[in-house]
Amino acid sequence: MTSSLTNNSRDFIGYANRPPAVAWPGEARVAVSFVLNFEEGAEFSVADGDARNESVYEVIDPRTGWDPCIDSHFEYGTRAAWWRIAELFDRHRAPMTVSACGRAVARSPWLAQDAVARGHEVSAHGWRWESHAGMAPAQEAAAMDTCMAAIEAACGRRPVGWHTRSACTPNTRALLAERGFLYDSDAYNDDLPFFVPVAGRPHLVLPYAFDTNDMQFQHTQRFATAAQFAEYVCDAFDWLHDEGATRPRMMSVGLHLRMIGRPARMKALALILEHLRRRSGAWIATREQIARHWLAHAPRPDAAATPAG
Repeated sequence: MTSSLTNNSRDFIGYANRPPAVAWPGEARVAVSFVLNFEEGAEFSVADGDARNESVYEVIDPRTGWDPCIDSHFEYGTRAAWWRIAELFDRHRAPMTVSACGRAVARSPWLAQDAVARGHEVSAHGWRWESHAGMAPAQEAAAMDTCMAAIEAACGRRPVGWHTRSACTPNTRALLAERGFLYDSDAYNDDLPFFVPVAGRPHLVLPYAFDTNDMQFQHTQRFATAAQFAEYVCDAFDWLHDEGATRPRMMSVGLHLRMIGRPARMKALALILEHLRRRSGAWIATREQIARHWLAHAPRPDAAATPAG
């Protein structure tokens, strides 16, 4: 069981090296979650009437007006990258979670629909591609509702998972619980799902990761080649695989259409998928599948005494 976690306290203990004895399906040692972020069309762009352009990308010459350069970089994700990524996952019969901004889905509903048709989960990544830090409760609730409505309109089903870009607010989890979300991924502090108390009930968190993430191609240039990224992710899996002999483990691999979908980086994704199949012991699953399995098999703490959110 995890220790209590509230808005005003931090949990430095977690499972204290005594995680629940949850067995993954098929005697797998590691639950592997590929998360493909779908943000194209939800980023800030003067062309869309925003006051500024998105600044997080490879473009290094900011413009105060319309910036067709950065706009076209984002468009690459839907025009070219989606198809090669989706086809690679098809070849490996591997499901993934498409973490989608609502406005991206509203502008390109065909992509979310194609993802569902291929057996992938479409989860919620906010209405816009923006941090929620500083949002008032009513503003955040409206962003959630608009995002959910866009995904449901395109996919015929409400999303059950949520991930905020950057920082969430003290109200995020309470608002998610009110809306019946199954899980959120607004944490980076563990290699396993865990529960936190929200409004007197246990709420499930599936931690995410920024190191096994293609964002490092741009944000830090930690990875210069596909081989470097593949080696890093495979090394992470191998270590967790060894630990998984005695305890359950989970690994998240963060991807972005416009980043991993470039031809020179696609080989990394192919190498990772091939490594997982060759080593065995990996349960490649959507985050919804992992969440439902954890909810069905992990003991839930008594959250009634420590509300959060």
